Amino acid sequence: MNRRKFISTSLAAGAVATLASDTAKSAQAGSVTILGISCSPRKGKTTATAVEIALDAAKTVDSRVGTQLLDLGGMEISGFSGAANPPDDDFAGILPELRDPVPDGLIIGSPSYFRSMSALCKAFLERLAVLRKPKLLLADKPAGVLAVGAYRNGGQELVIEQIQSVLLCHEMMIVGGKPGAHQGATLWNLANDDITKDEFGIDTARKLGIRVAQAALRLASKKA
Repeated sequence: MNRRKFISTSLAAGAVATLASDTAKSAQAGSVTILGISCSPRKGKTTATAVEIALDAAKTVDSRVGTQLLDLGGMEISGFSGAANPPDDDFAGILPELRDPVPDGLIIGSPSYFRSMSALCKAFLERLAVLRKPKLLLADKPAGVLAVGAYRNGGQELVIEQIQSVLLCHEMMIVGGKPGAHQGATLWNLANDDITKDEFGIDTARKLGIRVAQAALRLASKKA
């Protein structure tokens, strides 16, 4: 499966796109790549836009920060089955973005469905089990989480906690934002899929992106 099917370049907020700098890692010592993953079944909608806003903010931290957006909308991903042979689905096309090379940080977003993460998000997180053997590839990488709900108090913080619990199994470093986003970014889809109308939520997404980028750079500098 062609990985270019999943990632494309974009400059506009709200577009489902790759914000990657193809030369970011080779251009400067200590450069980092933050991968944002939208786990909504609705491709290019509010969750993808929210993750992209966080990535845009991450890029403002330092010229060494490169970003990518992976939108899972429309993909077929089965949950973890424990079988020796993984299911034949779209996860195989995603896997290279997660380990070739391993991103320096993650921002994962999910809609809140019945006060829980989406089924697509749960299945994707379960399939990350492949990154645990023979060693924990995501260990000590910073990770931030955001959630989008139909209401201001629509279960977003519960979704964030659920995703964070899975990431802790990979020994990732959980990163929150600053005041207003200590746990993660919480956004409200209050205007017919125009997430940019939620000024408070957008601010939390930006703060989250900045903190993940700062953490990734700090860790990179220690390894240099």
